[in-house]
Amino acid sequence: MDDPYVEVNDQELLARHVDGDERAFGELVRRHRDRLWAVALRTLGDREEAADAVQDALMSAYRAAHTFRGQSAVTTWLHRITVNACLDRARKAASRKTSPVDDAERLDQLLEPHESAEAPAERQDLYRQVIAALATLPADQRAALVLVDMQGYPVAEAAEVLDVPTGTVKSRCARGRARLLPLVRHLRAGQADRADTTDSGARDVDTGGNRTRGASVPPAAGPRDRGPGNPSNPTVVKGGGGRA
Repeated sequence: MDDPYVEVNDQELLARHVDGDERAFGELVRRHRDRLWAVALRTLGDREEAADAVQDALMSAYRAAHTFRGQSAVTTWLHRITVNACLDRARKAASRKTSPVDDAERLDQLLEPHESAEAPAERQDLYRQVIAALATLPADQRAALVLVDMQGYPVAEAAEVLDVPTGTVKSRCARGRARLLPLVRHLRAGQADRADTTDSGARDVDTGGNRTRGASVPPAAGPRDRGPGNPSNPTVVKGGGGRA
């Protein structure tokens, strides 16, 4: 059966939801939840907190759809709501003086099962250290860096998502990078050393093959368990390790 929404854009889907189409919002969720999940996970550093933040954001969007005026793209609007939900949770966590950095098990949760089983221990450790360093930043700097440096948003679009001027995004990114540099400088040095060793080995034993230089950071884990249920129900978004 053909997808009735395949040629319907996001803004029209949101309008249909407001008009009573019970499946329209579920289609919006399907289109955007993976990126929303990635932003939430990297901002909060905890799978359950991220799942709850996305849940809160989508419930808010579901209820506030009638307030959308088309002044930005629907995806920007959804990301703004999600980032705000993340920042609210980050501030509450800070007030409780808890941090995912202090809990190795929480950092382990950020690795998908296939990463835990198959990725080299060095790569897993690198990812944990990057996430741990990121989580030491103030929530506003962390959100800006996640959007610009990890998700690849242009500064102007990140500014729309965060609802701040572009200069503020640039400033937050600059301050965040300055704070991160002392924490991750040793990772860069380690990668350079491994690359030099690999290049040396390649010269000693010329097999004619290409080699991967250094370790890379694996992508953030996304929701896996989509689960059964009515796709128009915004509560069906709690995959990726969140509480069902």
